[in-house]
Amino acid sequence: MIKLIVGLGNPGQEYEKTRHNAGFLFVDILAASSGGVWINESRFNGQTSVATIQHVTVHLIKPMLYMNRSGQSVGNIARYYKIGIDEILVVHDELDFDAGMVKLKKSGGHGGHNGLKDIISHLGGNEFYRLRLGVGRPSSSHLVSNYVLSAPNKSDEMAINKACEHALNAIDLVVLDEIENAMNKINAIS
Repeated sequence: MIKLIVGLGNPGQEYEKTRHNAGFLFVDILAASSGGVWINESRFNGQTSVATIQHVTVHLIKPMLYMNRSGQSVGNIARYYKIGIDEILVVHDELDFDAGMVKLKKSGGHGGHNGLKDIISHLGGNEFYRLRLGVGRPSSSHLVSNYVLSAPNKSDEMAINKACEHALNAIDLVVLDEIENAMNKINAIS
């Protein structure tokens, strides 16, 4: 059962609409759909909210540290609420997928994603779930940093929003640990 959903992004208005903040976008939509309110929690270095999904209380967090330090927030809140690594879903941008693709998986490496790398380090393992929101890839690898820290064009923005809505329709299956059904539903459009 999922007890913590982490949206990855960078704090600050200048990053708000960037590709790298796809995780923030998803948890913002989730919180809004369940009437959640974001609260600044200094002990977790993040903004937190609570969602009730299928009668299950799920903690939401947006780390307010930069992406490469997200693990500190995730580790702090997981320890505080005694949430196991396999009860965590991390939502993040994925360069290997076109904008609009979304996939759910468990475990794996960090694939060069600094937020995942830091979370793995702070949790001491990689056995958490990941919801990977495609944002596309730039034409050259040396453009990656500027690419993820820029806003998507209008069609990519619409595709990313649609992917978030699609994944949201299966979040109850994820929370209830019906992972195979959730994967079939989420991964079907990709």
